[in-house]
Amino acid sequence: MDIQRKGAGKRKLIRWTVTIVVLLVAAVGITIGLGKLKPAAPGVEMSTLWPDQVKRGPMLREVRGLGTLVPEDTMLITARTDGRVERILIRPGTQAHVRPDSVVMVMTSPELETTLLSAQFALKAAEADYDNLKVTIEKGLLDMQAVAAQVDADYNTARLEADRDLALAKENLLPSVDAKISEVKAKQLGDRVKIEQTRLATSSRSEEAQLAAQRVKIDQLRADYELKKSQVDQLKVRAGFEGTLQALAPPMVPVEEGQKVTAGTPLGKVSQPTHLKAELKIAETQVKDIAPGQPAMIDTRLAGGGSNGLIEGKVSRIDPSILNGTVTVDVALSGKLPMGARPDLSVDGTIQLEKLDDVVFVGRPVFGQENSTVQLFKIEPEGKYANKVKVTFGRSSVNTIEVKEGLKVGERVILSDMSAYDNYDRIKLN
Repeated sequence: MDIQRKGAGKRKLIRWTVTIVVLLVAAVGITIGLGKLKPAAPGVEMSTLWPDQVKRGPMLREVRGLGTLVPEDTMLITARTDGRVERILIRPGTQAHVRPDSVVMVMTSPELETTLLSAQFALKAAEADYDNLKVTIEKGLLDMQAVAAQVDADYNTARLEADRDLALAKENLLPSVDAKISEVKAKQLGDRVKIEQTRLATSSRSEEAQLAAQRVKIDQLRADYELKKSQVDQLKVRAGFEGTLQALAPPMVPVEEGQKVTAGTPLGKVSQPTHLKAELKIAETQVKDIAPGQPAMIDTRLAGGGSNGLIEGKVSRIDPSILNGTVTVDVALSGKLPMGARPDLSVDGTIQLEKLDDVVFVGRPVFGQENSTVQLFKIEPEGKYANKVKVTFGRSSVNTIEVKEGLKVGERVILSDMSAYDNYDRIKLN
């Protein structure tokens, strides 16, 4: 006979309830535990990374910029007068060297040639007027000298007669009245002699003034003629500077034969290819420590010169203006130019700012900026994993940067762009 047990169903329900609660608690705990677990370290091929070791010692602070070689001395050839380009004798690249008197092109200007002829005829007419005036003055002077000579002769005759009559009168051989008349006549002629001499001197000064005025007119017309002549001569456009003829750079447009140009129009450019300097474009954020006199090294990428086409130089000028985020820095070259160095050649320049004697430094990371704090992956000593660390940088150079905090000498870090692993604190190196 089966005996019914009281409370058995209730105990069974309680066991199931406890079991379910325990399972639920365990599931929640496992879920929370799994949620707190860090993601597995992703694998990265070591051969694709750029590692470097932290060092201590001297570090050169440098900045780098791209640029071009430009002539130190250039001169722009411009049209001195209005005209039309008739013939171009020398084009850029056709003649290696030009002298100051080398004729680059020939222009024509009928209007200017007409004014030159007019100025020439006006000068000849003024010179003829001067010669005519000079002859007229000389003739008048001769007439006045003849009158003065005649008066002087009459005076001398009258003086002799007066002396004779005076002597006769003393001997009572001639009335005294006649002697006085002779004396008065002689005195009148003496006064006239003085007048003629004064008149002759005044006439000489007047004649000289007339000739001087005419000479001034001639000089004025001659200056105008020389000006017109020089303008016509300038229709033969000369280099005016010893060097190499270069093409005009944009936005200036080279002229062609038959083209009409006005005074001041650029016609060409002459430079000295043996005296070049480098114009480097330096980022505005890096130019603050650059100063004139700092040493620089220019890489022309040409054979010759220094090692692999390197040329030594010094900073000579820093442009005060900023253009497109860069500042132009001029470097005067002191080394030998390599074969093939010419204006507008692209170069790569490095300027040495200072030498730090004893600092902790490392290769400059892709996103490492001066006086900034970044996160880098530091390689563990075994070389199998790398952990993310915070690093504070100080002064920087082209390829190196000072380490202030976060790294020690001898530790290795990854300098490559690791932005793809920003969500990981640890990576595995394969």
